[in-house]
Amino acid sequence: MDETAALRLRRAVRRIAESTRERAATGVGPEEADDVDGTFGTDGALGFDPFPFLRALHEAGSRAVVVGQVAGILHGSTELTGDLDLLWDGTPEQARVLRRALTAAGCTDLPDLDRPQVVYRVTGASGDLCTSALAWGDMDVTPCLDRAAVTHDPAGFDILYADLDDLILMRRSLGRPKDHRRAAELESLRAWTP
Repeated sequence: MDETAALRLRRAVRRIAESTRERAATGVGPEEADDVDGTFGTDGALGFDPFPFLRALHEAGSRAVVVGQVAGILHGSTELTGDLDLLWDGTPEQARVLRRALTAAGCTDLPDLDRPQVVYRVTGASGDLCTSALAWGDMDVTPCLDRAAVTHDPAGFDILYADLDDLILMRRSLGRPKDHRRAAELESLRAWTP
């Protein structure tokens, strides 16, 4: 299985660490990110390392799909981030799997997974857990779960992430300034993909 996307994310995580090494915490969390700069400008970027949680998701058997800017990075985006957002199906079975993964990754305050969008925190990352019941503009994101791309991390686990076309549509549907900018970047990446 192809490791290219996982290696892109590993390089980005190193760049995030280098870029934030001298940055002091401000008390602004990822949930308070502005619609232009995104979560890289928040404390979420400090110590950002999604890999332990991504491994825990794989080991628990989760079918959650990485969306948001981490998915953009997996496709080749150069913009950095400070959160890891996931889309999942909202079923009781996958909720049990998610709880196992969250606990394994250091979550001490399990979120209420009966809601369409909840914030989570694990060691090294935080973000939103979203189900397809969440409004994504006029886009139905349910099919995105079945069309997810997969990359294999060299450490021995798979990462599911939104297909490039789906991610572009998600960005356009959300419509914030950062989403339009990132959708344009993703479209330019698609133009260079063989």
